[in-house]
Amino acid sequence: MNKLALLLALAAPLASAQDWMATSHEHVEVVPNIYMLTGAEGKMAGGAIGLLVGDEYVVLIDDGFNPLGPTLHDKIVELAGRPADFIISTHAHGDHTGANQFFAEQGAIIVAHDNLRSRMATDPQQNTGPGALPVITFSDEMTFHVNGQEAYVFHIHAAHTDGDAAILFRDANVIAPGDLLFRGVFPFIDLDSGGSVAGYKAGMQKLIDMADEETKFISGHGPVATRADVQQDLNMLVDAESLVRTLIDKGMTSEQIIAANPLQKYDETYSWNFITTERMTQTLIRSLTEEK
Repeated sequence: MNKLALLLALAAPLASAQDWMATSHEHVEVVPNIYMLTGAEGKMAGGAIGLLVGDEYVVLIDDGFNPLGPTLHDKIVELAGRPADFIISTHAHGDHTGANQFFAEQGAIIVAHDNLRSRMATDPQQNTGPGALPVITFSDEMTFHVNGQEAYVFHIHAAHTDGDAAILFRDANVIAPGDLLFRGVFPFIDLDSGGSVAGYKAGMQKLIDMADEETKFISGHGPVATRADVQQDLNMLVDAESLVRTLIDKGMTSEQIIAANPLQKYDETYSWNFITTERMTQTLIRSLTEEK
């Protein structure tokens, strides 16, 4: 899904960008020297952004919407005392990579999975210049040794997209999984960009298995989370898939399943303006029927 499409989908109920796009960032200190940045005043700045500060390097995880690069830069300097040295991109959607070009021009080195670079390179809305693309890519895993921390970066196969990366700060016990975690709402599983429901579930389980009761998660969208929160969201997805599968196995058509609203019990808790109960149902139908 390209940046423009995502922006329009997220903003559809709103009148203009002034209504929903942030003009500044606020922060939460997840643990000492690791922050989660989001749009101020409840407005959107893109997906949540991770920030590691220290004496050696400043490391940013994702960088949000394109227009907000300068304000994000100011926030980083406020917290870290200098600009970002590295940006680790978790996947290729524009609400997480939109400011790549800006930060590359400020000297940041962008790192991501091989598939992320390939997808961005073929999308003119994201490949806005040489600096927009990662200059260091990896196929499976890599480790940054910065500020006394081990930042273990690893690929999660065919989950939110086919180029997902998650970051485990081993010493701090913090995980930043990008959009493998939509905390407390239905997730966007981008089937057209190599994502899959099976891979998304497997990825969430991998995160849970890596965590303990003290682990903090920087959500791709939503608040800082715990392992219990991630487990709750995985349980919802497993249950939702089972509910839809039951109706498919009964021979019901997509239209009949949508009309039956098998995910109705999640309407008030997990449905939101981008991934509504109906759209989540459609994703599950498509995923399950394409498996056969």
